[in-house]
Formats: sequence, structure tokens, C-alpha cells
Amino acid sequence: MKADRNKTGVIFNIQKYSVNDGPGIRTVVFFKGCPLRCKWCSNPESQLARIQILQDPEKCLHCHHCIEICPRQAVCADGTAIQIDPLKCNACGNCIPECPGKALHLEGEVKTVQEVLDVVLKDAVFYEESGGGITLSGGEMLSQPQFAEELLKASKEEGLSTCAETTGYADEEVFRRIAEYLDLILFDLKHWDPVKHEEYTGVTNALPVSNMKYALSLGKQVLPRIPVIPGFNDSPGDAERFSDLLREIGIKQCQLLPFHQFGENKYTLLGRAYAYHNVDALHREDLEDYLQTFLRNGIHAFF
Repeated sequence: MKADRNKTGVIFNIQKYSVNDGPGIRTVVFFKGCPLRCKWCSNPESQLARIQILQDPEKCLHCHHCIEICPRQAVCADGTAIQIDPLKCNACGNCIPECPGKALHLEGEVKTVQEVLDVVLKDAVFYEESGGGITLSGGEMLSQPQFAEELLKASKEEGLSTCAETTGYADEEVFRRIAEYLDLILFDLKHWDPVKHEEYTGVTNALPVSNMKYALSLGKQVLPRIPVIPGFNDSPGDAERFSDLLREIGIKQCQLLPFHQFGENKYTLLGRAYAYHNVDALHREDLEDYLQTFLRNGIHAFF
């Protein structure tokens, strides 16, 4: 059955010419919606599955006009700051052109499968020359499974290499439907301990680990990627236990992603506190001993 190219989904970015999200030159499609709430999330604007309005406090003139005109009373003032309640706001956008400081903007847009492919296929020549293709990211593409499945199916019809960056957190049946159309799966592996995983992300690691094992059983190319987060999973003991888990799953390599602060400003736009404010970023030289622990345990870890 051919892909339904009229199927719609909510995305918040399409990034072209990426070389860090799978082999070759790739176009990355960022899905909105994620079931995890990682304390260090660098794309917090992706967590809500629908379109939302963000506010830049540096541009706000504190005129409160947005409060006056909001039909759902979703905007309020918290001292001098404007707060937008994502549960009340339906992203109608009435406030955006009315804002004299141009401090408001929509985050996310509805696209059909074909509309996304029209953007992706413009760079087909680069994929052919470099071995690249399309990568689904987010957020979490598994949070919009029907859209993800149809987009991957259509990508295969166009002869594209397919990849996904995923937490792997989805019902096993959902994951199995989508995995069928993926050539490479980049699995975020947050923590080896289910309890610690739940404490910092809101969910346990049971589904991700189970789905990773299933992908391997299909013969899929799987690469676990470990975001190394200060105070969460950055100790030598953590590296030992990660190595044990990877050997148990049957994986001999992983990529280490040092903690960074690239997403901090997004929390300001969302009116949310950032749990890792003033926490220093990690660099490769900070994690040399961490890396060596994996290598000593027979796991080819790399940055």
C-alpha cells in the first residue's frame, strides 16, 4: 500500500545540510511532542505536541495588550513577566500581530507528508553523493506515529535513506510498525538505572531497552547515544553500568554526547525555569576517563 501523502503532522523545524544526524548530508525533520520530560532537554519547545505561542521577554513592552485581547484568558502577568498557559492557549495567533514589541511568535506548523518531502527532495543530489537522506527527530517522532510512518514510507518510495533520532519510548506495536521503514536508528540512552531514568525523564527505560532489542532482532543498524549529564550519569560507575547494559543488549558501540547549554534561552521563551542554569557544559577532554571505561569494557565509544 502506498504512503498517504496527505497525512498531516506538527513539526517545528526542517534543518537542511546536517552532518551530525546520521551518515552523509541529511535533512532533519523535527517533530513536536515528546512523552519524556528530561530536565536538561535542549528542545523544550518540542515537548508539547501541538502548535504553541512563545514570548520573548526581552522584546516585551509590558503593555499587557495580549492579556486584554486573548479570547481564552490564557495570558496573565506574573510581576513584570507575561505567562502563557499552554493548557488554555489554542494558538489562535490573534495576539501575535497585535503585539507592539513583536515579542510573540508561533512555534510549530502543520505539514502534510508531501509538503515535507517537497523540502527534503530539493537536496536529493547531495544525498546521492554523500550517502545521506532524511532523519526524523524531535521532540519524539514516535509521539506522532501515523505521520512518522507515512513520511518514512513515502521517503522509501522516493529511494531515500531513512534515519530516526529517538528515545524509543513507545508501545512495542507502534515501534515495530515504524522500525520497518528505518535504515538507521539513533537511540538516546539516558540512564542504565530504571529508577534514575524515571526520576530525571518522567518514564523508566524499560520500553526503550525493549525496543532497542527488537530493532536489533530485525537486523536494523542501531547506534545508542548517551547524553552525558552532570550529576545524572557522568560518573565512572555509570560508564561501567552502561557498558554492562550494552553488552546485555548485544551492542558493541555507542556515541557520547557531552552536556551543553544550547537550549537554555528556549526556557526563557517558554516562561519556564531551567534546571541546569549555571551548570558548566562538558567537553570531550572532560570525558576522556569516561570514554576509556567503555573501551576497557569492549564497547567502542566515540564522540
